[in-house]
Amino acid sequence: MSNQRTIQSIYTDGACTGNPGPGGWGVVVYFHDGSIHEMGDAASYTTNNKMEMQAAIAALKFLETSGQSQSITLYTDSEYLINCVTKWIQGWKKKGWKKTDGKPVQNQDLLETLDELNSRLVKWQHVRGHSGNIGNERCDVIARSFASGQIPSLQQLSSTDYDNSLLPVSEVNVAKVADFDSNSTILNKSTLNNSTSESDINAMEPYTAHAAAANEEKLPATRIEQLRNLVETLRIAEEISENGYLITSSELADLMDVHASAVTSRGDQWRWRNWIVSRVRREGNQILWELERGDRLATDDES
Repeated sequence: MSNQRTIQSIYTDGACTGNPGPGGWGVVVYFHDGSIHEMGDAASYTTNNKMEMQAAIAALKFLETSGQSQSITLYTDSEYLINCVTKWIQGWKKKGWKKTDGKPVQNQDLLETLDELNSRLVKWQHVRGHSGNIGNERCDVIARSFASGQIPSLQQLSSTDYDNSLLPVSEVNVAKVADFDSNSTILNKSTLNNSTSESDINAMEPYTAHAAAANEEKLPATRIEQLRNLVETLRIAEEISENGYLITSSELADLMDVHASAVTSRGDQWRWRNWIVSRVRREGNQILWELERGDRLATDDES
């Protein structure tokens, strides 16, 4: 395994629409040489906690299969997951997977798998969600994309970069839509200290041309449902604009379905679809943004 890269850290996240409802999970693996491997998958009916656990399981399986002996830090924004793994699980095992009130522990199967995969190599670290952390934000995008029925383009190591046997079996379908060469480089360590270019911003959109082509193979009903979701997003944006509501950077990123840094790095004013997005002011540690219909502004100027 001379060609094996050394894993430095792993970020995981889970998402669910409805809770319970359609869900997804995402994992971003960072290597010491600056390369990245992303994973994710969807579940038709699940819960947010299950997706958080499934993401961690995928991450730990990847670490285990790599045969790495160096320790890594696993970052998650789920305090529940960290508490389960580092505090509560030993007590539950001793009590026959019963809580203090005598009721069965939920998600015992996933917890048992986590316990089997966990090792001294893993340092569990909580990171605050939607706080601008690059790894956490990217995992969130992957998880939410899968939860909403979309297939995000995932940055993955090619067969020449890593032994294919290290890819979990559950990643077979994901690998079909991965496009290593055309994916965003914004997550590479070499670019973290540089200003984000326009090409980086565009690359952080959840779809590349490759992923869009994959969508063409979906059933018409699925594509129509995605269009309905898009129309709903645009309707919300219009309502925000018409009422003069101000929204935060993280809320705007959720609306646009992009990485959070794609909002904060674009400057004080820019265009998104039909709207001009303008930075209004800062309140505490939050930047507030305003949406105005660009086509209407142009009409007003002409009159």
